[in-house]
Amino acid sequence: MLRDLQLRNFRCFESKAVEFGPGFNFIVGPNGRGKTSMLEGACVLLRLQSQRSTSLAPAIRIGERSFVLSGQAGGHLLQFYYSALRRKVAFDGIEQRDLADYLQLIRVVSFANHDLDLVRGPAELRRRYLDFIGAQVEARYRPALRAYERALRSRNALLKSTQPRPRELVAYTEPLLRAGSLLRELRAKIVRRLAPWAAESQRAIGGGTETLAIEYAAGCEEDFGAHLKRARPEEERLRLTTVGPHRDELDLLVDGQPAAQFASEGQQRTLALALKLAQARLFLDESGAPPLLLVDDIFGELDGIRRNALLAHLPNESQKLVTATSLDWREGSWGNPILL
Repeated sequence: MLRDLQLRNFRCFESKAVEFGPGFNFIVGPNGRGKTSMLEGACVLLRLQSQRSTSLAPAIRIGERSFVLSGQAGGHLLQFYYSALRRKVAFDGIEQRDLADYLQLIRVVSFANHDLDLVRGPAELRRRYLDFIGAQVEARYRPALRAYERALRSRNALLKSTQPRPRELVAYTEPLLRAGSLLRELRAKIVRRLAPWAAESQRAIGGGTETLAIEYAAGCEEDFGAHLKRARPEEERLRLTTVGPHRDELDLLVDGQPAAQFASEGQQRTLALALKLAQARLFLDESGAPPLLLVDDIFGELDGIRRNALLAHLPNESQKLVTATSLDWREGSWGNPILL
């Protein structure tokens, strides 16, 4: 588990230290005190990425040039320094080049109000959901994703030029195909493993009346190279790469209907929670170790039945960092309160 967290020049915090216990840890305070930023700091320290944004630059405190995070996790000291010019990752005081051991220490699942966008937002958010999972369960995922993104940026820049040179296009197409084919394979595998966990979680939170199906809709055919060749005329017209994993989609169906169009808001919130619970169950099944759960002030958005069902369905073994403006809704005295 994460035993403590120190934040320096991170978001609203000039300097902040907090200790956590096992089970539930309730971070309580009025809005604007940095509850969400504390959860983000935990995620960035453990995963080297934010659950709130694609870039870490906005996390630097206004007026500063860098932030530093550190904490004891799984019996090891983790440290992360970030600035626009440099990143430094240290494991037990030793700077790391290979991040495999660091990133495999603790897996993270984040719950937040904006998770509703997973259901009714653009496909990019559902791809990010898969990427966040993939980087934690498959060592090849993160390198494949980075390689694909680099090749895609370079190839699109070339397609936008006045006269793209065929040889240069081939030079960027080959790494695009290699990384893209692997990424497609890994995402399809993740969705197959997630599907039964998501369906079970939907039934549990929704009272057993709703069925959920999730399906991987690839942005390219299995023969990515052949599909890319056929798409060449459209690429020339639009001046960008039109097929590939950057067009992947995760189809969400409640009772056989597309959730974004036909599910009620309550059903959509349940679906978003089911996706995150499925992620937690997959991590537990994958490693045998429970993930850290970051739960950001979501209980006020749920009715009593769904709130209690969610609490009951969270993995008992997991450490949970939960933000709230008050604990009036909580039944019993369990948990460690942290006041901000």
